[in-house]
Amino acid sequence: MGRPAGAGQEQSLTVVDNRTGKKYEVPIKNNAIQATAFKQMKAPFLTGERKENETDTAGLRVFDPGFMNTAVLESKITFIDGGKGILRYRGYPIEELVVKSSGFLETSYLLIWGELPTKQQLNNFEREVLHHTFVHQDLERLFAAFRYDSHPMSIMVSAFSSLGAFSPEANPALAGQRVYTDAAKGNLKALAVMDKQIFRLLGKSITIAAMAYRIRQGRPFNRPPAGLSFVGSFLWMLDYLNGDQKDYTPHPVLEKALDVLFQLHADHELNASTATMLQVGSTLADPYSAVAAATAALYGPSHGGANQAVIEMLIKIGSVDKVPEFLERVKRKDAILSGFGHRVYKTSDPRSHIVRKIAEEVFEVTGRDPLIDIALALQEAASKDEYFTSRNLAANVDFFTGLIYRAIGIPSDYMTVLFAIPRVTGWLAHWRQMMLSSGGSVKIWRPRQVYTGETQRDWVDIKDRQFDDKSPAAQPTAVSHLTSIRQSLAQQAKSKL
Repeated sequence: MGRPAGAGQEQSLTVVDNRTGKKYEVPIKNNAIQATAFKQMKAPFLTGERKENETDTAGLRVFDPGFMNTAVLESKITFIDGGKGILRYRGYPIEELVVKSSGFLETSYLLIWGELPTKQQLNNFEREVLHHTFVHQDLERLFAAFRYDSHPMSIMVSAFSSLGAFSPEANPALAGQRVYTDAAKGNLKALAVMDKQIFRLLGKSITIAAMAYRIRQGRPFNRPPAGLSFVGSFLWMLDYLNGDQKDYTPHPVLEKALDVLFQLHADHELNASTATMLQVGSTLADPYSAVAAATAALYGPSHGGANQAVIEMLIKIGSVDKVPEFLERVKRKDAILSGFGHRVYKTSDPRSHIVRKIAEEVFEVTGRDPLIDIALALQEAASKDEYFTSRNLAANVDFFTGLIYRAIGIPSDYMTVLFAIPRVTGWLAHWRQMMLSSGGSVKIWRPRQVYTGETQRDWVDIKDRQFDDKSPAAQPTAVSHLTSIRQSLAQQAKSKL
């Protein structure tokens, strides 16, 4: 028997700096190396080299635009193998969780506290979360200040941020910066403060989301009901009409479908919004501000707006016979293919298969959306086209999610809200892990840059300055103002008198 490859070999990386001839041994742990090891690799400046490179003092920097291969922390929460299409929460395959769990809150407990809860633990957790669904009446007055046509995600960002103003005892800027980090040292009071904010944010997320929906309809806000599940309570607050629906409860198929979608969207490792949550959290800002920032990141169409984009894309395609023409436009870069491909998954998104099954169950209740035929034709055509298969552009979780939301009557611009609600769980799980895993000292996230701007320059007096750059972005863009236009016209008329 031969020795397995790598057996007995040292877990390290040997780097030879050809500028100096020096050799460095960089330890490998968990198939990763410390980027700070490269700070030791310093060299004399080359002739004509920019001093701003800091070659002789700062050492090598790792240049990684968009964090394509940079690990910023160790985590025990979510595992993704993009090459094999694997997604696990705390070690449990997502396919098993959505079938066997009792619902979204059980999965949330697993993500946040690391283990599946006992019956008593789950009951206590559900009671705490649902107990904290009510919001202060002053928040309702804040909602009244929004225009009826405001994008609901803008409202969500503002609402999450404002929640922190109602909990000054949970704000490190007011209550002391170690109000959360002391939990890592065994301080039970700090741990209790931390977990209470988790209950609050989870519970109030569905209430403010329902309020963002109702304000656009000009309908009064519904107070959280009693006796319903987390998802059931959310649907009830969306749709209950006072007076003629005294016995209203959400349809069980729709409630179950949304519960599964919430579980699928609960966490996805260090995506853009979770990284934002941790970036802000590393400053020891309160969790409400961090969640607001994460929500703003999710608001971006490149992150959380994909399911809305899918619906708008299918509507623009219009019919099955126009699918080939649309795909040709995509190849020419004249159109955007939404709902296909993923930054992490290189084969298939394991969540997409679950969503496809849920979609059929929903359509049996709501009726078949005509857009589904266009979606299926688009998926089939793309799966047989080498242009898309060679680029790993398979349907992802967002491709059918939007169709489900549309089938149950969710406006397209509200769909990202249904992404934000469950993702609060993932954000909080990572935030709590950061607070507890630091030994009481959270290191602020401070990325480096590669400076390519001007070297040191001398001041030029304003009368001697020259402007030669003709590119549009080199100076402020002229903006027309209605008032200015009217004043200009008035001035022209006056000059003619």
